Amino acid sequence: MKPSLARGTRDFTASEVAKRKYIIEILQKNFELFGFQPLETPSFENLSTLTGKYGEEGDRLIFKILNSGDYVAKVSDEDWAEKNSQKLTSKISEKALRYDLTVPFARFIAMNHGKLTFPFKRYQIQPVWRADRPAKGRFREFYQCDADIVGSESLWQEIDLIQLYLKSFNDLKLPVKIHINNRKILSGLADYAGISHQLIDFTIALDKLDKIGKEGVIKELQEKNIPQQAIEKLDFLFGGKSQTEVLALLKCNFESSEMGKAGIEELEFVLKHCKALGIEQELVFDITLARGLDYYTGAIFEVKAEGIELGSIGGGGRYNNLTEIFDVKNIPGIGISFGLDRIYLALEELNLFPEDIMDDNIEYLFANYGDEEALVAQRIIAELRKKGISAELYPEAGKMKKFFTYSEKRGVKNLVFVGDKEIQNNTVTIKNQQTGEQRELPLSEFWG
Repeated sequence: MKPSLARGTRDFTASEVAKRKYIIEILQKNFELFGFQPLETPSFENLSTLTGKYGEEGDRLIFKILNSGDYVAKVSDEDWAEKNSQKLTSKISEKALRYDLTVPFARFIAMNHGKLTFPFKRYQIQPVWRADRPAKGRFREFYQCDADIVGSESLWQEIDLIQLYLKSFNDLKLPVKIHINNRKILSGLADYAGISHQLIDFTIALDKLDKIGKEGVIKELQEKNIPQQAIEKLDFLFGGKSQTEVLALLKCNFESSEMGKAGIEELEFVLKHCKALGIEQELVFDITLARGLDYYTGAIFEVKAEGIELGSIGGGGRYNNLTEIFDVKNIPGIGISFGLDRIYLALEELNLFPEDIMDDNIEYLFANYGDEEALVAQRIIAELRKKGISAELYPEAGKMKKFFTYSEKRGVKNLVFVGDKEIQNNTVTIKNQQTGEQRELPLSEFWG
């Protein structure tokens, strides 16, 4: 059988691993600079932990794990005949691969809140899995790099996370805009349009505006049985008005919506203080930003790279009620995520990776003239490695043509020759691959 990769997954070469490591190290440095502590959670969770936390659309994208053993034994003929996928799933699957890092984090908080110091700040860099349709920048297995703060309702946390975003992308030399909105504003819009009971349908459709356009959103709203009168009242969202104009309209429309007014106040607090910090130019108030996850309750963010069409490369928001799903109340939270894979694509497309990113190639490659010479070379190599210098012995004896080809393909910096003459003279012969210079050195000087 011809081998193949599962759709939506990838292998990573040494060059790709080095570039991913470059991104991760910058993010990790900034997470810790901002006071976040590392956390890791299992790759799979109980299915009940994940189900119902991402909305109907998100639930469909969870990768379920079949129970071990005879997983069909508990399924009756009637259940098979009924073809009810939800009922069948509950009988043949009890575990699932994690869909994101936020819900497992909420589960961790619910299980350990009595031992933690609040506000508790954690960062997490691990893979997640989604049964999504693969596309450019969208994979079924991908890494998330999250930073979350729980135990504080202060809006200064929003401002701190915005600064974390900007510092990290500045260090990556990737120009971005942070789109910001507030779920309370969206709830106010639903109140205004008389569709509060259809808030989720409304926000899921609105969140797709940049992908399917005005007509596509209106069509989806109609398919969700949202009245035409409500759609007409919301038409100002699609009219291309300025941020100032939209905010003014919202304030008028929210006269009778306490939730909507609270959202405006929170948004203006964040915008005002970001302006005072000199970072308002990097923010974009986007009334159509909805982020279709059910658990957001306040500010929501989405980061987009400038000069490239790639969708969002980061996002997040406030989720004050998330731990309540695990029967733990009054633990507010807010978090953001960096999309490692899309950040990688953006840096690659904009040619922003450092040129010397693979500059950790082998420092010294020793030729192999035979067992006696190889043993001497191995002793020297062991000493180099003790000093933290990368070195290796070419494994095949006497294959000099292959030795040179291998060294070229691996980008080796220096070739080392230890033959009869060098052993007798207690020396090594070194050839610098960049300059072509070759010289014989006393071993004591080589150690030097």
